[in-house]
Amino acid sequence: MTIKLSERVFEGTAHIKGDASGKLIASDLELSFWGGVSPKTSEIIDRHHPLSGQYLQGNILAIPGGRGSCTGSSVMLELLLIDKGPKAMIFERQEDILVLGVIVAEEIFGKTIPVVMLDPKDFREILQFNGSDIHISNSQVSVGPKTWLNEVQSLTKASDNVELSDIDRALLNGEFGDASRAAMNVVLRMAGMLGVSELMDITQVHVDGCVYTGPGCLLFAEKLRNRGGKVRVPTSLNSISIDMNRLQVQGANQEFAAAAGKLANAYTDMGARSTFTCAPYQLDSAPKFGDQVAWAESNAVVYANSVLGARTMKYPDFLDICIALTGRAPKGGPHVHINRMASLIINVEGIENAKIDDSFYPLLGYHVGALAPSEIPVIVGIKLLAPSKDDMKALGAAFATVSSAPMFHILGVTPEAVDLGTVVAKGSDLRSVSVHLSDLIGCWDELNSASKNQPVDLVSLGNPHFSLDEIQTLHSLCRGRKKNKNVAIVVTCGRLTYNSACTAGLLDELEEFGVQFVTDTCWCMITDPTIPRSKSAIMTNSGKYAHYGPGLTGKSFYFGNLARCVDAACGDTYVESRPQWLELGQ
Repeated sequence: MTIKLSERVFEGTAHIKGDASGKLIASDLELSFWGGVSPKTSEIIDRHHPLSGQYLQGNILAIPGGRGSCTGSSVMLELLLIDKGPKAMIFERQEDILVLGVIVAEEIFGKTIPVVMLDPKDFREILQFNGSDIHISNSQVSVGPKTWLNEVQSLTKASDNVELSDIDRALLNGEFGDASRAAMNVVLRMAGMLGVSELMDITQVHVDGCVYTGPGCLLFAEKLRNRGGKVRVPTSLNSISIDMNRLQVQGANQEFAAAAGKLANAYTDMGARSTFTCAPYQLDSAPKFGDQVAWAESNAVVYANSVLGARTMKYPDFLDICIALTGRAPKGGPHVHINRMASLIINVEGIENAKIDDSFYPLLGYHVGALAPSEIPVIVGIKLLAPSKDDMKALGAAFATVSSAPMFHILGVTPEAVDLGTVVAKGSDLRSVSVHLSDLIGCWDELNSASKNQPVDLVSLGNPHFSLDEIQTLHSLCRGRKKNKNVAIVVTCGRLTYNSACTAGLLDELEEFGVQFVTDTCWCMITDPTIPRSKSAIMTNSGKYAHYGPGLTGKSFYFGNLARCVDAACGDTYVESRPQWLELGQ
């Protein structure tokens, strides 16, 4: 019997097995669930995404894969627990973060949805059926009547194809407690999905799952703690959803603050350190070159791999604590040398005589991330700029916002990119793309979403967390100037950085100028009253926040360098104009 186009059946790979039917909402652009999807309503709130304004609930989502934040797994869990998640998901390539959210929902809470990966040709074809009713049964996707080619398969189980060590067996048998046993099941299921044959020891973990996205993430953490969970390796904690030391100043909702505090306590009860920073590379405990670690938080993963030369996958929320409880991680991805090789060359041109400023780095990262949504790029041509650690932080955070790749290389700058031969597989025929300064204009215009001459009432700094060097630079820029009383300027940083700035004598003048400091939390979690409910815009030097901010806050944004941010704080309007180096690059 001939199958019509409207009655197609596609055979893929079932990452999570099951049956589902629903309307297809589809895009060929990756989507970050954290900052891109509301965990309460399922609305797609990434205002830069073509699916913006649509709802996942009751529908089947098809996207190439996720991107951006590791907290996407937490958003997925919250949606499933309140029955507002998609009925199923279809991907073009392996997707770790969102699938892990479903695995946790299934393993810990007994809730699940099917997840299927199609090959690129079939995925591109399924996009044509956007808005149509489709059906999924395990590995098969059907358009039109339910027509299945194979019998229904058994439910997903932990991988039987991973070689277990004695310690792995002991963990699985519950010899280290029930929490470690449950965590080991999650680690093994992820290893099976990744197709790796063994686990490995890691030296430290950075947990991103301490961000409060809703009651699901708290239930998960408390279940592990109440089952006796204790970390087996040194573990740091990402930014949380509140400033533990400034609750009154932050003005957080009491119920929300209590839940967020309980979540943080659940992780510290399990032995994690109360570091509360999204920039763990600023800590004394930062890993060294070649260290095998398990970090979550997208910007931190990219920085660890790229700038420090440590080795970590882009670990989803929840898998991070499971690895901390077991000390074991899948031996795959960037943990393995061959998987750290570049598959795209980015040649940056036209910077020799350009007087660039610090806005160049987030713009370049944002543009390169869009060019390499899933590939590891090697950037050539910026060695002469001698980018600082903070420049690399800004570049990496913007890159990680729009790319799912776990790292990048910069020739002559990052530790593995001594020459092209060290980061390009021998015999590879790599695609090469030239990037001129004028190519960054589109990024500038996209990140500047505010209308011309729109007033500014908040200057947002510290996404990712400000470093001590950045506080020193801000101190110099504010000296001798007067802040406009109608404009707030707020810096987020780690509590250890704040203490160092205090010791260095930097805070008195800055606070006299009007700078407010917030520790423990970060801008992606901050709401009103720190962010005013007004029609005025927010000014930031963060490419990451300029991207996520409109969806998270409902406000429009200006983006520019740190000096422009201080200028905006000293006035109540900001005339949006491109920097001279960018205009001259045309």
